[in-house]
Amino acid sequence: MLRVAASLVVVTVVLGCSSTPSGSSGGGTGGSGGGSVSSGGGASSGGGSASGGGSAAVDGGLTEAQRTILAARPYRVVVPRSYDGGTASPVVVLLHGYGATGINQDLYFGLTATAESKGFILATPDGKVNKVNAHYWNATDACCDYEGTGVDDVAYVGAIIDDLADRYRVDPRRVYLVGHSNGGFMSHRYACEHAEKIAGIASLAGANWKDMAKCQPSQPLAVLQIHGTQDSLINYDGGTIQNPFTFQTAGDYPSARDSVAVFAKRFGCAASLTSSGGALDIDKAVTGAETTREAFAGCADGGVAELWTMTGGSHIPTLDTTFGPLVWGFLSAHPKP
Repeated sequence: MLRVAASLVVVTVVLGCSSTPSGSSGGGTGGSGGGSVSSGGGASSGGGSASGGGSAAVDGGLTEAQRTILAARPYRVVVPRSYDGGTASPVVVLLHGYGATGINQDLYFGLTATAESKGFILATPDGKVNKVNAHYWNATDACCDYEGTGVDDVAYVGAIIDDLADRYRVDPRRVYLVGHSNGGFMSHRYACEHAEKIAGIASLAGANWKDMAKCQPSQPLAVLQIHGTQDSLINYDGGTIQNPFTFQTAGDYPSARDSVAVFAKRFGCAASLTSSGGALDIDKAVTGAETTREAFAGCADGGVAELWTMTGGSHIPTLDTTFGPLVWGFLSAHPKP
């Protein structure tokens, strides 16, 4: 089995779609980062080998359906050098924005470096490619399967989680999704449909289903939405996405608050947001500590519903090396009970 270790280079991918004034499709990503990585189909960096296989559960047993999915769609894995199989490891699956790739998103968020320093396994899969060569996730009716392929990305993400658990010693109480834009939409959808498989999600500039009846998490989990008030692609207050191929409405999406509020309602949390911590400086293009942190308090055991609002922040905020540790700090504080 070939082991690949390579230095990441700075890459920028920004692909937006046509939008109404109130919103748009999830944009792509750009940024910086570095570290050692693996190829998607065989070896992994650090402690072992990985990529697209599949398993049915944390205790093993790949299904043929999962094997088929992952044979067609291998994915990249980063394993920290500290991993030795002796201790169960947390997992983060990173879901990129529309038009980006897993590695681009990793470069932007800096999660390879965070995985190495904090000791979690990182997977950075790619969505399917559409006719304009843009990677996408089939997340909600609004975003972003514009050709109507119906690709089952819920099954794909689940297969990745199970495959990692089959190949590594994974802590099932500490499996998380992190997504940007279209990847944020996908994170919300997965949490709505398979909360039993993950401990939490963090979404930057994504959104939930507009029809809240479609979000029925099977159990409480931790949900973090990070969103800029000046996001011109996925509007902070909600909006409509236009299909860039048909120029018809693809679908509506809720506000940042409502994207989190549906989870709060399902978890029995308080009806209103209250402060959950001091201000943060996430978007370096905005002067000062622009990000306020709020939460729906009093949730059922295992449930967390937080909204971090970047006042003046954009769809693709200017991040630095503190972003990855900030997101990981939230997620790691909320394992499954």
